[in-house]
Amino acid sequence: MNFSKADLQKELSYKTSRSGGKGGQNVNKVSSKVELLFNINNSLLFNDDEKQLLLEKLQPRFNKDGYVQVVCDEERSQYLNKEKAVERLMVLLSKALHKPRIRKATKPNKKAKAERLNDKRIQAEKKSSRKKDFDI
Repeated sequence: MNFSKADLQKELSYKTSRSGGKGGQNVNKVSSKVELLFNINNSLLFNDDEKQLLLEKLQPRFNKDGYVQVVCDEERSQYLNKEKAVERLMVLLSKALHKPRIRKATKPNKKAKAERLNDKRIQAEKKSSRKKDFDI
């Protein structure tokens, strides 16, 4: 992750509105719901390869204007909702940029094969001992 929270906040834009939920009369008076908008194409934090990767992986999160949108209205405070939204965006970006290691194909060694065959033999003996003799 080659970006910090301070660098990211310079490129974010916010929209606030009144939120439902807890807060009593505060809900009717204060705009505490936060919609965070981030434009990947105009960002200076990422190179072209990273931008392409983000565009592919975060496609479902785009709104109609092409911005990544994160909404938070859990807290009664607009400041806390902004902080939570920024944290969510950072997690989204870091997960999207994560490249899993490529698995090297390996073959089981002789000991592992012998143990597997031994376990199969023990299981077969256990099942054969459960059979009833119907010849009598």
